[in-house]
Amino acid sequence: MADDNSAPETPHIPVLLGPLLKAVAPVEGVWADGTFGAGGYARGLIDAGAAKVIGIDQDPLAIDMAQGWIGDYAGRLQLVQDNFANLDKIAEAQTDGGLDGIVLDLGVSSMQLDLAERGFSFMRDGPLDMRMSQSGTSAADLVNDLEEAELADLIYLYGEERASRRIAKAIVREREEAPINNTARLAKIVEGCLPRSKPGQSHPATRTFQGLRIAVNDEYGALADGLMAAERALKPGGALAVVTFHSIEDRMVKRFFQLRSGTTGNANRYAPALEEEVPAFTQKTRKGIRADEDELKLNPRSRSAHLRVGFRTDAPSEDIDRAMLGMPGAKKAGREESNTNRGKRR
Repeated sequence: MADDNSAPETPHIPVLLGPLLKAVAPVEGVWADGTFGAGGYARGLIDAGAAKVIGIDQDPLAIDMAQGWIGDYAGRLQLVQDNFANLDKIAEAQTDGGLDGIVLDLGVSSMQLDLAERGFSFMRDGPLDMRMSQSGTSAADLVNDLEEAELADLIYLYGEERASRRIAKAIVREREEAPINNTARLAKIVEGCLPRSKPGQSHPATRTFQGLRIAVNDEYGALADGLMAAERALKPGGALAVVTFHSIEDRMVKRFFQLRSGTTGNANRYAPALEEEVPAFTQKTRKGIRADEDELKLNPRSRSAHLRVGFRTDAPSEDIDRAMLGMPGAKKAGREESNTNRGKRR
């Protein structure tokens, strides 16, 4: 990555950009790239015909790095440092009448992973940070301050790590000797709790680091709020395209489109029928779009990616209970979802 604010010499390759542009064609009007990063989707949208793209990112580094090349787009690209959970407010402030399309590429960007000082990667030693906005509670704060049971639940809920109890116990034991403030030390602690990974398998610390990152940045909460904000921000006919990289994100997005397009069905034929509502979205296909073999060869990161696309109708927008989206830890029927006795945790 370049040391100044110019674009990287080897630009970030946006995942599923081609299929996304094909699914939402024709691209026109005002769009928002809610997870701007290195700007790959924003550039693609402008090149495909968008009159203007509002690039949104909570990471000040993403905004700073774009300053070296944003002038190439002659006012067609506008940057806003904010969280995409506030899409509706941003659209209200920046447009007349809403957005013609929204793109969200979820998770951590390769730009963030490549910088050891951001603390996202267990492959590069650095401070245990993981804050996308570079403010607020850090991963080190959680690792060193949470009670053992809370830490175990966090790793299990957000990282889907079944050995979360064992890992939390080891973390608490190690932090009594000295605070855990860097990524290499945490990765080593987690590695000591799990079998050595076989060739082709992910690093043993992958799920623990994922869980901490999601918790630090409230990624699932932002996703739930962002999907509902997108519904409010889009014009009738506007497109919402979301790229996900793991099962919980994809489940939440899939469930959102099911609920808001009236395609949830009734899983139990003996249960009362769900009240029919006017759909707020339509979908050309209910299945997620995956990368083809050509893209997989060019960009291995696309292997786990799913793209889901919906088109806004003129139905009124509505909020959705987070628990109905399958969001981990969300309250349902007055109770907070607990995983203490769910599954087999070790």
